[in-house]
Amino acid sequence: MEAPTPLRAWVLAAVLLGGSWAALPSHRVLPEHHVSAETGAIFVQALERERFQEAFVAGREDGGAAAPVTFQAHLSDHPDLPRWLRYVQRGPRQPGYLYGCPTAAELGTHVIEVLAYNRHTYETVAQRLVITVIPAPGGDPPYQGDFLVGNRNVEELLPAAARDMFLQAAAGVWERDDLRVTNVTSALDRGGRVPLPIEGRKEGVYVTVGSPGPFSPCLVAAASPRSRLRCSRGQQPLASCYDTFAPRFAVRWCNLTLVRPSPTAPGPVWGPGVLEDGGDFQAPTEVPPRDLLPGYLVTLLVPLAVAALLCLLLGHLMCCRREGLQKRDLETSDIQLVHHTSIHGDTEELRHMAARRDVPRPLSTLPMFNVRTGQRINPMPSAPDGARVPLLPR
Repeated sequence: MEAPTPLRAWVLAAVLLGGSWAALPSHRVLPEHHVSAETGAIFVQALERERFQEAFVAGREDGGAAAPVTFQAHLSDHPDLPRWLRYVQRGPRQPGYLYGCPTAAELGTHVIEVLAYNRHTYETVAQRLVITVIPAPGGDPPYQGDFLVGNRNVEELLPAAARDMFLQAAAGVWERDDLRVTNVTSALDRGGRVPLPIEGRKEGVYVTVGSPGPFSPCLVAAASPRSRLRCSRGQQPLASCYDTFAPRFAVRWCNLTLVRPSPTAPGPVWGPGVLEDGGDFQAPTEVPPRDLLPGYLVTLLVPLAVAALLCLLLGHLMCCRREGLQKRDLETSDIQLVHHTSIHGDTEELRHMAARRDVPRPLSTLPMFNVRTGQRINPMPSAPDGARVPLLPR
């Protein structure tokens, strides 16, 4: 008996799905890798592509070239890295770096999950990186200098050879040989701008170098207020020594920062906490009661008295210093008073007309006349003559 068409379709889809699922690349796991990091010192862990290529099923391209690989790292059971650890990889054909400077708060073990992706076959290889943070034997260096290197990217100063080369150049300026790199930070992580996509433009790197000894006079002069003033004016900073960083590292001396150890104030001296023999504990005396009535009266009565004085002053100005209508009329000219009276009378007449319709003709519509000649004129003349007809004799 032939199976129904829908059933055959479901069976065929299941077979195809199973075959494609079997063809998917497997997820392999490499053995754990244990490393240690000291507080107050730079920690760098390179993620080499060659170490993960052998775990891929198709690890090599045609011709034996290594396939492009990208990495993803995060703290175990967390979506992100610890706050002291950063990750950078410039491209899929370059190695990745986990770097940072742990502090005393990060003492302990940190498990990092690293996942490598083959960009051609989409295979994945996982590895657990166990980082044990231990305290530095000599503690953090008390004197630290922060140098900004403008012609480098952060991944260019993470390899050990590049850091040793930078320390040799810093020893010539610092005049000490016991230097160590304590931190490496990209300028973009400190608010720097992304450079233009032009060949030769770099992001810039802040390299922090520490030492147990004080700074040299050259570094002190370069970070002095006088040197900062010259930098703000667009001039070269003060430099009393030869720049041993040039030309490999273009250090921007205007951004030099020196950190000196701060003097610690003596803390309180704690006693043993045990009473002497035969001594009795004396409880603190009670606080004597305070009379709050004077303060309450001052707080309440002073604002009321000020408000009463202001009210009296305002009332005197508004009521007792009024000029009155008689004084105002005496100081006003007769022409202005007549003009005001005529406007007031016309206004009252119009209001009276609006209230009643059977009223005599308003004075404004009566014929105008000259009191000296007796000449009269129509108040509403026609267009040809209008207001051009004189009332006074020429």
